[in-house]
Amino acid sequence: MKAGRPLETDSSTARLTDSVVCGASGGIGQPLSLLLKASPLIDELALFDVVGTPGVTADLSHISSVAKVTGFLKEDDGLRKALIGADVVVIPAGVPRKPGMTRDDLFNINAGIVRDLITGVAETCPKAFILVISNPVNSTVPIAAEVMKKAGVFDPKRLFGVTTLDVVRAETFVQEITGEKDPSKTVIPVIGGHSGETIVPLFSMAKPAVDIPADKLGPLVKRVQFGGDEVVQAKGGAGSATLSMAYAGYRFTRSVIKAVKGEKGIIEPSYVYLPGIEGGDAIAKETGVDFFSVPIELGPSGAESAQNVLSSVSSEEKQLLEVCKRDLKGSIDKGVAFVTTSPGAK
Repeated sequence: MKAGRPLETDSSTARLTDSVVCGASGGIGQPLSLLLKASPLIDELALFDVVGTPGVTADLSHISSVAKVTGFLKEDDGLRKALIGADVVVIPAGVPRKPGMTRDDLFNINAGIVRDLITGVAETCPKAFILVISNPVNSTVPIAAEVMKKAGVFDPKRLFGVTTLDVVRAETFVQEITGEKDPSKTVIPVIGGHSGETIVPLFSMAKPAVDIPADKLGPLVKRVQFGGDEVVQAKGGAGSATLSMAYAGYRFTRSVIKAVKGEKGIIEPSYVYLPGIEGGDAIAKETGVDFFSVPIELGPSGAESAQNVLSSVSSEEKQLLEVCKRDLKGSIDKGVAFVTTSPGAK
């Protein structure tokens, strides 16, 4: 059983098949867990949440795929048991955005959840790759970094904010203009943060190149930036972007695992702590922030290098970046302050 296995001492080996989903019973957690269960890359999948995991675990365990599924609740030291031996920890835990909910409302609830989960990671599997989905990512990733720093186990190469949904939306929405049959074949870097105007899609750098009429570019950018609102409204306030986020989270998790197993040439945008990653210092200096999403080359140690694409952006994208940097700094400072001024995990 998973609870009886020794803690991993090195997550950089080719095995890397033990994954944990924290928040596995939620709107994102369930479909994300389903996708991970179906993946041949994973041998063991541990599910943790404060409610519902026995049922989700039983349901997924009937699927004829490689991964063995175990479920844990908060009681009886469940978080620690779920995290033992973890190579990858994916965190979609927290409350979803609801109509009328401000960023502060969302932050006040989810910040404490992320802090406590990361405290568990720091104590139990500090070498795991941590993939943060919980919003607001612009603040929750700095929270995770500060918690790991306090514990003396922070490795910037192993902490990722999952911004892949912005990339997926950019690929999908531009298809309506290009007519590309498979949207994922168009590579569009999306940089900055992971909310509203901090999201900067770089359509000028699309590969293959895309020809977007001037009158359609502005609305296209706004749709990528505020795609979450579109889903919340379509669901009548009864939900948020859970299925598409689960797909995006799975896509990024798969990329991390493939890269750590040795596959070369995998590049995915991700919101990372720049000063701790090769190439990141220059980007941090240019943007004025330590956390920023840029294309990241993934490898056995996680974030091998950060690609500086700032010099290649268009004039319109430069304007978007100015707004992004202004808003992003406040979100980062808020996340750092939450950990440095709070009494600690409960």
